[in-house]
Amino acid sequence: MKVHNESSGHRSTDSEAVGDYELSEEIAQQLKRNEAGLVPAIVQSERGEVLMLAWMDDHALAYTLATRRGTYYSRSRREYWIKGLTSGNTQEVVGARLDCDGDTVLLTVRQHGGACHTGDRTCFDARDLFGEENNG
Repeated sequence: MKVHNESSGHRSTDSEAVGDYELSEEIAQQLKRNEAGLVPAIVQSERGEVLMLAWMDDHALAYTLATRRGTYYSRSRREYWIKGLTSGNTQEVVGARLDCDGDTVLLTVRQHGGACHTGDRTCFDARDLFGEENNG
């Protein structure tokens, strides 16, 4: 299975990267996926700070639950990526929940390094849309 190398942009077929895992039938039945078979995953720190938004399919969620490593599906590259596999900015998943509709996953992680691909702590460190500077 192809996994994206975060830092170099190269693809690898590291068999350890995203092995064969299946989502339990109970969880699979609760998920409401979009037309592409994906659900959004909100990723927050243990303090409740929103770090990023990514997409998961059943396999990415199953792998995340089995390994407790943040694993996502890239819509643009059409491949899986494990947060920190090459950058070292890893996510240790300490909690996973579905929202009341079953159409969004909430992951609580112990973030090691920046969560954003830019290296920032969170993907939401940009200027506030109301025009105010972020004091976070």
